Amino acid sequence: MTGNIDKTPISQHTAEEIGVHSILAGPIAELSNLRRSLLLAELSMIAYLPEREATRAVRRLHFDEVQFFDRDGAQAYKFENDVDCVVACRGTEPNEWNDIRADANAITALSETMGRVHRGFKREVDDLWPPIEKALINNAKTLWFTGHSLGGAMATICAGRCMLSHIPSNPQQLQTFGSPRVGDKRFVHFCRIDYNRWVNNNDIVARVPPAWMGYRHSGNEIYLNAHGKIRRVSGWQRSKDMWRGFVTGIKQGKIDHFDDHSIVRYIEHIYQALSEEEDRVDANTQGIVDKGTGELAGDSSR
Repeated sequence: MTGNIDKTPISQHTAEEIGVHSILAGPIAELSNLRRSLLLAELSMIAYLPEREATRAVRRLHFDEVQFFDRDGAQAYKFENDVDCVVACRGTEPNEWNDIRADANAITALSETMGRVHRGFKREVDDLWPPIEKALINNAKTLWFTGHSLGGAMATICAGRCMLSHIPSNPQQLQTFGSPRVGDKRFVHFCRIDYNRWVNNNDIVARVPPAWMGYRHSGNEIYLNAHGKIRRVSGWQRSKDMWRGFVTGIKQGKIDHFDDHSIVRYIEHIYQALSEEEDRVDANTQGIVDKGTGELAGDSSR
């Protein structure tokens, strides 16, 4: 992916222009954690594309079946192959009134599962869930939910509803990228799903709606720091790191709170983390091989 993709909405690009790093040659469950996260992040990005381009993009990943759902501007894709089924909810498009209205409508409403959820997000899912549920009613494949931004909030609610539906397969995992808070404590505690929630430094969307309105995050947070590295930080260390990211963004002529929200940034950082992890594995493997043969790693004296 090049910097050009940041300058215009992803929906205006082709499958070739966005590009993907992922390689899928077997079940998603057999991928490493980072490879799985990269794949689901890229599918969340592909969900922004028009149906024709999205279909072309996922066929490179060996997803042969594509179904597009569109109800009053609430949109999602179902990508399938022989063993996996992925529901990727489309995120916020700044030029789509329906998305802006959903993001802004922060009043809570009674959830279909338990507790209360963001009324705007619930309204989007109310439109979208019936056709998705119908499409999944006979699904026996491993089921995954994912999404970026508003799409992450929608995927969270959809995964919760899936748990209570007549669909034979429960969600294997939910992964979101830059998702806002979705519901209150009761909703969060009810939705016991294997859930990885990615947050990139100063991503403004991950900080709304505010906690003082009763909203809470759920899932296992994976935080990317100001340098794009996966770190566990909290309290003053988190505040310090966020300030560092903000200052760095200003120096680069960017507003960090919005730039960090880009799905492209999430993909860049996850791909970098994956590359570093696989480099370490390769180095360790080489060290073991060299030790087993009685040679020193990096020894070029011979």
